[in-house]
Amino acid sequence: MKVVTRVLIATLFVLSAIAVPPLRAQSQTQKAPSKAAPSPEADTQKKNTDAYIALLRRDVRQEKSEIMGAMMALNAQDSAKFWPIYSDYDAQLTKLNDQRLANIKEYAENYNNLTDDEADKLIQNAMAYQKARQELLGQTYLKVRDALGGVTAARFVMVEHQLLSIIDLKVISSLPVAGQSM
Repeated sequence: MKVVTRVLIATLFVLSAIAVPPLRAQSQTQKAPSKAAPSPEADTQKKNTDAYIALLRRDVRQEKSEIMGAMMALNAQDSAKFWPIYSDYDAQLTKLNDQRLANIKEYAENYNNLTDDEADKLIQNAMAYQKARQELLGQTYLKVRDALGGVTAARFVMVEHQLLSIIDLKVISSLPVAGQSM
């Protein structure tokens, strides 16, 4: 029961840590578009936002690893096999998430003024990300299965899928709908 409580608390932390303030994206896009050089204030704000996102991502990855460790409940021998596989998976997932973040930033800057071509490009990028992430999870499942067996690999995929679903829900629920100003 303690593990379940710990996991629930950690999950709530993940939810609060990855919150993307929805009004931030909306307020940025409602400004009149200009191609002038960004002001020093805007440049500082962008740097601060990027630093904040990087910090949140590190915290989320750490929290995800802690939840994974609690849910996997591996002995020392199995941990020695699992964690290098998970670390490789996490590094590859981080690279994929960099692409996702760039796509989300582009969308947040333009969601209210998208052309059909821009909207198509952003959605195609989002679907390519989902496909690549699913393929990565499948490849990692096979590695874990080969190293630790099917039940342990299934537990890994189930926990990871639940965590990714929570993160996805939080991210997408924070984004405005294309073409609708608020």
